[in-house]
Amino acid sequence: MSLTRRVDAFQQRHAVLGFPIGVIYKFFDDYGTYLSALVTYYAFVSIFPLLLLASTILSIVLQGHPHLQQELIDSALSEFPVIGDQLKTPQSLGGSWTAILVGVIVALYGALGAAQAIQYVSNQVWQVPRNNRPNPFVARGKSILIILMMGIGVFGVSLANVIISRWTFLGDHSALIADTVAFPLIVASMMFIFQLSASSKVRPWHVLPGAIVATILLRVLQGFGSSYVSGVVAKASSVDGVFAIVLGLLAFVYLVAMSLILAMEINVVWRKRLYPRSLLTPFSDNVELTRADQAMYAGRARAQRYKGFEEITVEFEREPDQK
Repeated sequence: MSLTRRVDAFQQRHAVLGFPIGVIYKFFDDYGTYLSALVTYYAFVSIFPLLLLASTILSIVLQGHPHLQQELIDSALSEFPVIGDQLKTPQSLGGSWTAILVGVIVALYGALGAAQAIQYVSNQVWQVPRNNRPNPFVARGKSILIILMMGIGVFGVSLANVIISRWTFLGDHSALIADTVAFPLIVASMMFIFQLSASSKVRPWHVLPGAIVATILLRVLQGFGSSYVSGVVAKASSVDGVFAIVLGLLAFVYLVAMSLILAMEINVVWRKRLYPRSLLTPFSDNVELTRADQAMYAGRARAQRYKGFEEITVEFEREPDQK
């Protein structure tokens, strides 16, 4: 037996290797990099208008409490390390109520694109047949719920941070306690978004592993984003700083999108047991497919069903490897 076959057999016998390989292979089988770019485009277009809209809402709701308004804005912007420091001074949509309404509509329109992209990605990852996906009206209704949950999640964490920061008796432990409280809040938000965006029979416990991983990755990316701001943006000139902010934000959003899609893949691979995969299956036809390989490829084919009365049959000339 060749070295490659021995390594392949070893990873198929050990889930600690087979599972992550299955997640990575499915990510590339689903063209995860392109799906990440799709989400990045819509999120990048909508993120600034949404932050401006949130600032406007806070300025109206907390009109008589400027200090609380500033604290909430600072805490919320800390979730976006690349541009947070650039928006510390609260700006809002000005003008008449008509102008504000127009601004709200524009911001929500951009956000709907991002939420629609998340639904599309989720359905692709879960291999939902096209005829089982929601119609345009239902899909946009779900998108509004996704946007609301994102907003509730961000400002829920922000409010918790503000409350805990005022508990002076905690001393130096306040930051650690705030992060501890924020973690389950973010996980719950992720679970809601992952479950709602999938048009298949997904239960909360089916998306819990991915929600936990997504929250951890998001926190890690926020740390890298903060380091990028302090190490690159702060030292750049005014012109270079603009490019550093734009490119940094684009990279940050792309990595966040990729993290979310990887988290979705974790849920699907775990739920449908799409592992272990044959080690060489992405590189050659001369392989013995595992049952997980066949289930993966058959699922992708059936996901292209456009009508309920359309039948898609998938056959493989070789029997699956029993490992």
